[in-house]
Amino acid sequence: MKTFKTRLLALAVAPAAALATPAMAHNHAGAAAPTATYAPITVAEVEAAQQAWGQALVAIATEYDTKGHAAAKKVAEQVLDSAYGYGMGPVLFKPTLTVTPQTFRTSRDGALAYFVGGDKTYPNDSGFALKGWRTFKIDNAGVVVTGNSAISMGNVTIWDAKGNMTKVDKTWGYVRGGDGKLRIVLHHSSLPYSPK
Repeated sequence: MKTFKTRLLALAVAPAAALATPAMAHNHAGAAAPTATYAPITVAEVEAAQQAWGQALVAIATEYDTKGHAAAKKVAEQVLDSAYGYGMGPVLFKPTLTVTPQTFRTSRDGALAYFVGGDKTYPNDSGFALKGWRTFKIDNAGVVVTGNSAISMGNVTIWDAKGNMTKVDKTWGYVRGGDGKLRIVLHHSSLPYSPK
């Protein structure tokens, strides 16, 4: 019920924010007005958001390798704030390598712990984004767009600095944030099934 009320509040506030946005845009000479919150999402936007996510994962890993944990954590926080919808409400996040009772991460703190570790509340997290990732490839099985929300499903393949590959099955759900940019509100990741 809490999530439902949060989403209703967002729906009630969003039109006012959308109306105010063009007026605010005039205060910045040459600044383009953001896309309206309820503008339909395109497949190209989903693909761009996926590429940005992969680039962010590599950026966190590289920052960790060159400048240490504190710097990587700062980058990860920026990524969570710009790519995910935690500022809009809970995000349905099921990372690849989590276990009960902390399998699902609906809070920003839980997601941050998964990506960079170092949080005593999540003792099993060692920092998935800190594993030396250097390149990635995203292969969508499909993208479904329904107005101002979209879902994608497919594989994400990532390689570390030594060339070791990890492939995961990935589902992302997107909505458009108040600033017109896509936000991840659903992120499910799992290792592909491997029969014995």
